[in-house]
Amino acid sequence: MELSVGRAVGKVILCGEHAVVYGRPALAVPVTQVRAEAVVEPGEPGAGLVLCAADLGEEVRLSAAESEHPLAVATRLALAHLGMAEPDWRVTIRSTIPVASGLGSGAAVSAALVRSLASAVGRTLPPEDVSALAYEVEKLHHGTPSGIDNTVIAYEQPVYFVRDRPPEPFAIGSPFRLAIADSGIRSPTRVAVGDVRRAWEQAPARYEGLFDQMAAAVEAARIVIAEGRPAELGPLLDANHLLLQEIGVSCERLDALAAAARAAGALGAKLSGGGRGGNLIALVEDDTAEAVSVALRAAGAHRVILTSVGR
Repeated sequence: MELSVGRAVGKVILCGEHAVVYGRPALAVPVTQVRAEAVVEPGEPGAGLVLCAADLGEEVRLSAAESEHPLAVATRLALAHLGMAEPDWRVTIRSTIPVASGLGSGAAVSAALVRSLASAVGRTLPPEDVSALAYEVEKLHHGTPSGIDNTVIAYEQPVYFVRDRPPEPFAIGSPFRLAIADSGIRSPTRVAVGDVRRAWEQAPARYEGLFDQMAAAVEAARIVIAEGRPAELGPLLDANHLLLQEIGVSCERLDALAAAARAAGALGAKLSGGGRGGNLIALVEDDTAEAVSVALRAAGAHRVILTSVGR
């Protein structure tokens, strides 16, 4: 018998990743085609709370879980926030969001878990609470997270994000489509973020200049999206990808996927997320979406998701 179900969608960053860690803005949107789900059921009396990561074949009792186990951390934070003692529940977590690919897998799992625990006691947490709890878990995944993943996933709407400021939903003047290509390379965000941090420490003036250029692309992208001119987003995605190459977070396969997408008719393409693998996004139109998808798979993408933004 289910007591409750909590769900959360994935996300992609349109522009501004990495620079967002250094106080610049970023744009990100939810991806509803992939999601995480947590199901709460009654457990054995006296057994406490048991977490079952169904996709990994892993099961752990909350009382015996390591202090930094992400699912256990999310659960303990949620129970404390709800003012609850540990219940005798079994919580099963599943996700269709690829891990370490830039789609917000960790934040989505945390958000789904938090929502399911609250729902099981008849409560609905506001997005800001879900985001704050998921952010604490993001620190385990990413070291120094920007907060953008948990924000977009908790609010489930396009967000203009600046670190340490309230998130701002941004207007979509005209819907547009993205092809999201999974490179097949898992790349933990923590590693890329750490490498950029060390490079910034060695050459701060150069990196601050690159981050400023990324910020300018974000601001321009926000304007063309809000004014309903999404075709003009393409060159801004291309420019952002070049800047991400310069800070050292692209890789051969991502560059090949970007080139293949553009050659097949995409209006622009860039890596999305931490880089070094994960996902590439390409701006497509209705009449080019299928050709770009085919080209991306031929260039090595493990799968391609087509998503609409603002529709």
